[in-house]
Amino acid sequence: MLLVVGLGNPGSQYAHNRHNFGFMAADALVRRHGFSDYRMKFHGEIAEGTIGGTKVLVLKPMTYMNDSGRSVAAAVQFYKLAPEDVLVLHDELDLAPGKVRAKRSGGLAGHNGLRDIKAHIGPDFRRLRLGIGHPGNKALVQAYALRDFPKADAGWREKLLEAVAENFSLLVEGDDSGFMTKVAQATTPPKPKSPRGESEESDDTNGI
Repeated sequence: MLLVVGLGNPGSQYAHNRHNFGFMAADALVRRHGFSDYRMKFHGEIAEGTIGGTKVLVLKPMTYMNDSGRSVAAAVQFYKLAPEDVLVLHDELDLAPGKVRAKRSGGLAGHNGLRDIKAHIGPDFRRLRLGIGHPGNKALVQAYALRDFPKADAGWREKLLEAVAENFSLLVEGDDSGFMTKVAQATTPPKPKSPRGESEESDDTNGI
């Protein structure tokens, strides 16, 4: 079984925050793969389903971000899972908006939700980093993360969530590289082709 944990803060006031990107990805998975309705358990909301023949439990801790580990640890202990059976979906300041990276253990990049999970189950859980970009000033990070995604971001955000959910079976199988390739292909616009018979290096600038 795979435990997929989406990170965020409970409450309607946080629902559209950048910091709730993990919750959004969890919800996209539940919708795309026809999981059960959420129910309360393990200090969070859980939904169950199957992806690629593997049983998957999606958990959204309702303990607030800084206390996420308590919810995760409760589920891990109940199902007797190893840290490697846990995949955490979370927002990532150090990735450009719309970029994703699958990662196994490693640093926490100052993310309080990840830090608390590590404190409860150790560092060896898997992560899916969902890029939200950086405001450019460390002093602005908290306000930036706890601000709603602007309307202008809706296009790339929804396309990314759809691609993550569509190709999630590759992550379930352990093919992190294949997953990232598929998501990149689905979210990166194709390069424009040169008109037939014209060179991309043409010096003709008429009309520019």
